[in-house]
Amino acid sequence: MSELTAPTGQEPALRAVPRADGSAPLALVLGGTGYIGGRLVPRLRGAGYRVRVLARDPARLAAFPWGGDVEVVAGSADDAAAMAEAVRGVDVLYYLVHSMAAGPGFDTADLRAAETVADAAAAASVRRLVYLGGLHPAGGDLSPHLRSRVAVGEVFLRSAVPTLVLQAGVVIGSGSASFEMVRHLTEVLPYMPAPRWVRNRIQPISVRDVLYYLLSAARVDADVNLAVDIGGPDVLRYGQMMNGYAVEAGLPQRAIASLPVFTPGLASHWVNLVTPIPRAIARPLVASLQNECVMDDHAIDDLIPLPEGGLMPYRRAVALALGRVAADDVETSWQDAEVLGAPSDPLPSDPEWAGRTVYVDERSALTSAAPERLWAVIAGIGGENGWYSTPVLWAVRGWMDKVAGGVGLARGRRSRSRVSVGDVIDFWRVETVEEGQVLRLRAEMKVPGQAWLELRATAADGGSRYDQRAVFFPRGLAGRLYWLAVLPFHGFVFRGMANRIIATAEAEAAGAPAAGRRKSA
Repeated sequence: MSELTAPTGQEPALRAVPRADGSAPLALVLGGTGYIGGRLVPRLRGAGYRVRVLARDPARLAAFPWGGDVEVVAGSADDAAAMAEAVRGVDVLYYLVHSMAAGPGFDTADLRAAETVADAAAAASVRRLVYLGGLHPAGGDLSPHLRSRVAVGEVFLRSAVPTLVLQAGVVIGSGSASFEMVRHLTEVLPYMPAPRWVRNRIQPISVRDVLYYLLSAARVDADVNLAVDIGGPDVLRYGQMMNGYAVEAGLPQRAIASLPVFTPGLASHWVNLVTPIPRAIARPLVASLQNECVMDDHAIDDLIPLPEGGLMPYRRAVALALGRVAADDVETSWQDAEVLGAPSDPLPSDPEWAGRTVYVDERSALTSAAPERLWAVIAGIGGENGWYSTPVLWAVRGWMDKVAGGVGLARGRRSRSRVSVGDVIDFWRVETVEEGQVLRLRAEMKVPGQAWLELRATAADGGSRYDQRAVFFPRGLAGRLYWLAVLPFHGFVFRGMANRIIATAEAEAAGAPAAGRRKSA
């Protein structure tokens, strides 16, 4: 079974057990539009469950591919009337609601919502309640966020509904707030002055394994009512997690200095300054890191067997979150990264600060030239035909690449008019060809990151539409500085390219000579 798609819910051990009448059991997900919930719902459906989702704003479900395949109840967890409707006929209830970014009084709101849900579930004779809580040390002074999650778990454990509380620490997957903090801190800072908590031990767990445990929790024995720790196979210090990320991302190891001057409040300001994570999210994350988050016991192993192939190691989880193909470690194209379907892939509803940093330059225009004429110009780009913009800048970029040990512009292209996947075009390689429509080139020049250029022709009223997109995934601070350095030239290069490609297509459609191509190269 591929690590990219596990768990899909198709393993026999995760399949739903039909009701006595043979019908599929009903799962209610609270927090279905959140990070974990949005990934759990399709796996529940794949395992044979009917799924109902409680949502404050049902319109948000339209962002999910499965949004039209679930029952929806409008409301919130602290609304007794909405909960009474939501739990009707439910077999298993998943509580994935957390007040991560809430202000003062969030702990009281958390308790009120948990009590409302527990009462409603008991009244409806729900068979199983599953709560995803936070991994924490036994005893000791916990952060307000962790204390609240422990208190919510205790409400459910005291209820009349058999409850399994799964206590997880740092979840590794694109979009997870904890992972995004690791990602952005590591990529932006080659040297990091850090609080003492970088030396604390943490037991991260991949989102794949969290989903596996959540699915499995629906099938534990009916008399199980307890809280258990879950974690991956690696116990690391936070600094080791950052450097493990650096290795998988192709970055140098980061120098990390532990300083005693960072209070949780100051550290959250620092995280907010150097990453896109909002301070309202950064503060509870940082506060929780004051505690070591390591499993105190392995009682989970007596309830749920390990997933096929074992728990995922930290660095493999990072590689998955970065969009690498687990089977052969070949990096995907930027387009593939959006459709892999792995549990760690971004979802449309994930916050804007989630996922890798991507810089994009987009140009679009309508032209009177027919799509096939526009495509002919696109398919012939580069080599002797040139790049249709500011020849001096292209020549300088090719020379710089050559000096840096790259291939430069000397490779040309095999054919002036035909293009195939795998072809070389100067310092690009053809990654995708959709004949008559799309040409995608992957950069083979020396750059601190990954770059693509996509050119597209589509039919439009009376002619065609030209779309041009340059995509850059920066690697570390150097990649971000590189993009900022070349940004002023994009107006000359990319705008000029779009204008001249359209002009050439229109001129050739009118029967004018195409000699202007080489002049612009």
